[in-house]
Amino acid sequence: MNRFLSPAIALMLAAASAVTPANADRLVIMHTNDTHSHIDPESGGVGGILQRKAAIDSIRLAEPNTLLIDAGDFVQGSLYFYLYGGKVEQQLMNDLGYDIRILGNHEFDITADSIAKVLNGSKAELLATNYDLSRSALDGMFKPVTIKEFDGKRIGFFAINLDPEGMIAPGKADGVKYLDGIQAANAAAWWLRNIKHCDMVVAVTHIGYNTAGADLTDMTLAGNSRNIDLIIGGHSHDVVQPGMDDKQFKVRDLDGKDVVIVQTGKYGRALGKIDIDLDSLSISPSLVTIDSRFDNRTDKALAQWLQPYRQGLDSLYRQKVFAAPEEMPQDSRKLKNFLSDFMFDRAEESVGGIDLAIMNDGGIRRGLPAGNVGKGYILEMLPFGNSTVVLDIKGSDLADAFDVMAQGRVTAVSRQADVEYIPAVKSENGNTPGKITSIKINGKPIDPDRTYRIATIDYLADGGDYMTPLLRGTRIAKVGTDLAEDIADYYMHGKGRGKKIKLDDTGRFRPKS
Repeated sequence: MNRFLSPAIALMLAAASAVTPANADRLVIMHTNDTHSHIDPESGGVGGILQRKAAIDSIRLAEPNTLLIDAGDFVQGSLYFYLYGGKVEQQLMNDLGYDIRILGNHEFDITADSIAKVLNGSKAELLATNYDLSRSALDGMFKPVTIKEFDGKRIGFFAINLDPEGMIAPGKADGVKYLDGIQAANAAAWWLRNIKHCDMVVAVTHIGYNTAGADLTDMTLAGNSRNIDLIIGGHSHDVVQPGMDDKQFKVRDLDGKDVVIVQTGKYGRALGKIDIDLDSLSISPSLVTIDSRFDNRTDKALAQWLQPYRQGLDSLYRQKVFAAPEEMPQDSRKLKNFLSDFMFDRAEESVGGIDLAIMNDGGIRRGLPAGNVGKGYILEMLPFGNSTVVLDIKGSDLADAFDVMAQGRVTAVSRQADVEYIPAVKSENGNTPGKITSIKINGKPIDPDRTYRIATIDYLADGGDYMTPLLRGTRIAKVGTDLAEDIADYYMHGKGRGKKIKLDDTGRFRPKS
């Protein structure tokens, strides 16, 4: 859907610039994205916000001119957020000294009202260019642009965010009005370049690098823009840097000039580092891996401040839910099958007549270890508070939903389904959408005229992850409360207590061979 810019955007831009002078011939921009409440290092020793701070501090000691930028989704994905609602992440980002931050879609998991309270304590400049926030709780907290000056060179920054529709659950972003991202970007870049005479223009985005099926990505923004030199991106969890064979980091804009695109992946595993020569305005991106080499250089006082919060996490990790016979990685078929089968079985037990269950990949935020699985792992695996719902839906509408699933965001189905598809293809020359080639439910081809009863999470039933065909279904029932809590309760206190976990590695939703 195309939205047009507010006529007042020029006035918003004119009122919003801030200039910070400094003297040197070089600027280093450090950047992160999609850290998702991952405060502690992962099991392999990668990541950790205290380790990230050590890396940032070392760069600041070596460089006279630095900026630290976050491209959104700083919350949601670990027990820190589940227990403390963003308070810990916010304090630590202040301690790391972020200069510029933008919103991600998961900032709205706790509603605009709640995230406004968390961000009220931010010491960074908050940017939002294509969100009109004037009717939301975030009103007055964000600027559309900012300008920094180093060695006489002016560098302008603005922010571009994704359309909440189809990505943010209904009611979570109340009062937020989306403005067309490409139009907003070109208007802001033109104003910064031609009116404020910026020597370089940087877009900080949370729209994804080259997501199949999405109308607005960093690739499409760059290719349809003028006056933008650099895009610091987020959302798609891609690592985009020079030297990566599968990802183009330079895209020609409408004037044939190169736009550099960077992104650091996810979970704070790496810190982006962009060296800018202020004489030539050349841009040289690189990555700093955050790992155990920074362990001995962490801020001891900050670690001590964090310790009481860690204790709350430990108590949840120790509550055994079940024993897993083997590891189930986050993107494994075994984990997807386990979760979709659980949804099916509980819905069948509660409502009856269920034909299949559907779960989204994006709702699964971590894998499960082999051996004893504590409740904390279950809560981190499914952190969004989604509940299972039952829908009655016509076969033709369900087939349309499977077409959306062929784009790759939703691929977990229960054992009753057997689906083949041609995957979506992403390239610099444009995306080719995925295509379903075969759908069987309980061994029979899908009947477009029959009504099917499916179990899924409320987020998908509400059209999330662009599953808008599910909106044509009729909601029959809600099963349980929070899916993560339902799993924990079933295996700790319900009929699943003491049962062995059976894993299935069948490819139920698979690319056509």
